[in-house]
Amino acid sequence: MQNILNFIQKNKLISPGERIGVGVSGGSDSMALLHFLSQNAEKLDIEVIAIHIDHGIREESRDEANFVISKCKEMGVRAYKFRIEALKLAKEKGLSVETAAREGRYAIFESLFKKDVVDKIALAHHLSDQAETILMHIFRGSGMSGARGMEPIRDGKYIRPMLTTSKEEILDYANFNNLDYVEDASNSDVTYSRNFLRNVVLPQVSKKWPGAIKAVCQFGETLKEDDEYINSQVFDDAVIYDEKEAKIPLSYFLYKKPIISRMIIKVLKNIGVKIDFERKHIDLIYALATNGETGKKLSLPFDVVAIKEYDYLTLFNKKVEIPDFNCEFKCGEYDVPNMGKMIVKRVKDFSPKEGVIYIDYRKVPKTAVWRFREDGDVFTKFGGGTKKLKSFLIDKKIPQRKRAFLPVLADGNNILAIAGVEISESVKIENVPTGYSVEFHI
Repeated sequence: MQNILNFIQKNKLISPGERIGVGVSGGSDSMALLHFLSQNAEKLDIEVIAIHIDHGIREESRDEANFVISKCKEMGVRAYKFRIEALKLAKEKGLSVETAAREGRYAIFESLFKKDVVDKIALAHHLSDQAETILMHIFRGSGMSGARGMEPIRDGKYIRPMLTTSKEEILDYANFNNLDYVEDASNSDVTYSRNFLRNVVLPQVSKKWPGAIKAVCQFGETLKEDDEYINSQVFDDAVIYDEKEAKIPLSYFLYKKPIISRMIIKVLKNIGVKIDFERKHIDLIYALATNGETGKKLSLPFDVVAIKEYDYLTLFNKKVEIPDFNCEFKCGEYDVPNMGKMIVKRVKDFSPKEGVIYIDYRKVPKTAVWRFREDGDVFTKFGGGTKKLKSFLIDKKIPQRKRAFLPVLADGNNILAIAGVEISESVKIENVPTGYSVEFHI
């Protein structure tokens, strides 16, 4: 399997001195990869570490874990084994068993990175896996970015050295080196999507077109080249990012659809959404931006919400809990959950400044506190006129997702001030030498 070394070098998968964890299930693919890397460890100047994860799905999984550890000892490879309860995880999260197992597996991998046990993790995906992935993405409605298949390296730490190696080459290598491996009985269960494709669809296709698997992978490589060129024409300079949310100017949606689609995907990745969206979801976001009414909200997979907000289309994570925030009115510096910092101090200069409001502290009741908005809150506008706080914030064009996190100075449901926005008529500055300024930094 000399092509593996060439592939590693061409794609710069491994650097000298790195500790490479190998995900080892005990099957032929992962055992061959573990053996190959351990045999070439000196040439590559790396340390090889085996990582076995028992997903707790089958009764024989504990025996397989012991098998892997035993074989690692024979190879002289340091090994770690872990166990997760994928069935329980799937039930609790409402996921498929496949997805739950994957989430649990990658959670363990990430913990190993955080504990500085490994620098990279090698996965045993090969040529047939690549073809299966491309076809599955196409069948699920993926765009070009999904149909290009798996990358040789992901996130700079997950590597796939055997991505251009055929299953036949792997089995030949295992037999030549007398490698023992186990057959996962669940691999024959065609109720799993990938197994159906692997055991039912592709064998029939390959009988008709013997070079089908390689042809599908070459198609994916061609798509990758085209996709990379189009992506090079995508710019997001005017997109406003704030941790896990992004505001896309609606003017961007005047570009041609291929550019817009890739811009949306790029923005999603920048706010932490790593899983490819299906084409239908990209189309829904596009329709919202171009034809939706201001304030309309769209719930999407992977905890993403899209909202059309005046001149922007905003994408952000859906699961945002409202934390506790309650503090008395006095000078000091306050961290406001999910928003920023608020500074309250005594001042004599009341010159207008962006993001700063001024309050006559003598008019603030002792019972007033800083908190987040609540149902029933009302606000007496500067200059007169009382409105529901929600309506006032809408008039001020405060985005919906931020209304819940703006600190308000409240006495019961009477709102005296909104940090960074406005003060009530009841606490305005009138002929006083000093007052309180409230700076709000988002």
